Amino acid sequence: MATSSSATTNTTLCSILYAFFLATLFIGSRVEARAFFVFGDSLVDSGNNNYLVTTARADAPPYGIDSPNHRPSGRFSNGLNIADIISESIGGRESPLPYLNPALNGPRLLVGANFASAGVGILNDTGVQFVNIIGISQQLTNFQQYQQRVSALIGVSETQRLVKESLVLITLGGNDFVNNYYLVPFSARSRQFAIPDYVRYLISEYQKILLRLYGLGARRVLVTGTGPLGCVPAELAMRSRNGECATELQRAASLFDPQLTDMLLRLNSQIGSNVFIAANTQLMNNDFIRNPQAFGFTTSKVACCGQGPYNGLGLCTQLSNLCPNRDVYAFWDAFHPSERANRLIVDQIMTGSLQYMNPMNLTTIMELDSHFS
Repeated sequence: MATSSSATTNTTLCSILYAFFLATLFIGSRVEARAFFVFGDSLVDSGNNNYLVTTARADAPPYGIDSPNHRPSGRFSNGLNIADIISESIGGRESPLPYLNPALNGPRLLVGANFASAGVGILNDTGVQFVNIIGISQQLTNFQQYQQRVSALIGVSETQRLVKESLVLITLGGNDFVNNYYLVPFSARSRQFAIPDYVRYLISEYQKILLRLYGLGARRVLVTGTGPLGCVPAELAMRSRNGECATELQRAASLFDPQLTDMLLRLNSQIGSNVFIAANTQLMNNDFIRNPQAFGFTTSKVACCGQGPYNGLGLCTQLSNLCPNRDVYAFWDAFHPSERANRLIVDQIMTGSLQYMNPMNLTTIMELDSHFS
């Protein structure tokens, strides 16, 4: 019995020392880089869907062809996505791991986590055709579970501080149009709502999501708009005759994005602090879509990887057409920007004027927050 008691004591002591080590590590590194949390869809998913039985996956070549190891990671990109580049830009030692990745434990939890899942939207019925994805409500539940796991390592108060001082990115809305309202003619949502009413409904539901995120401790939240819904190669292939953007989808984006910004500014006014930052990603994309040559692209209509008109039909696979130089294509596949386009978007997120980032850009946020760390 004495041996068993001694072993138990040693195990307990080791656990205490490990927890102390983690807390020391966290406190010592807090000023170097803030934790970063990511929520949303395929524009920012870093591989959660790899662990799910779903068709919404990017875990096969040629995805990841330009990543450091030239292998697919689950990102819908030839290389890095927006979340990765933001993490890089704010001094992160590594991009937060997917929440479902078994390697996300111990000190790596303190970097943050990526909860995003390709195919999801603001609404629960968006993306149901993908069968098994992590809806935004479950993503927020996973964030709660994450905080419980971190609390077991560094304590409740330090976990609350980590979350409060973190940066959050959330990217939702595009799928609610392309993979819901406009997915098929006479879809259930299009029969239920005219597009102006649908947009108002989405904004009201998004507000509930953001308030829940605020209730979970988030105090700096970047919220992106829809992007150029009608100008992606998939929509050009299905709806365009001469390469013009799809009018209905562009109209939807032009209704959604201003109302999203208004809602975020209204929430900030109610809270009394600039918690939510509107990133006008539609405008950021439109800059290089309208004048690709000015940004070093040869085309903003044809995807690098795909098949059919504009390489916009079907999935990007090893059998698809594949461009030799991804840097001169604004779009990697039928829906997603190339890494180089993502870097242009993040440049605006970091330093863009008020028309791109409202009420301030991320560089200003970092400078302001550095005075309170």
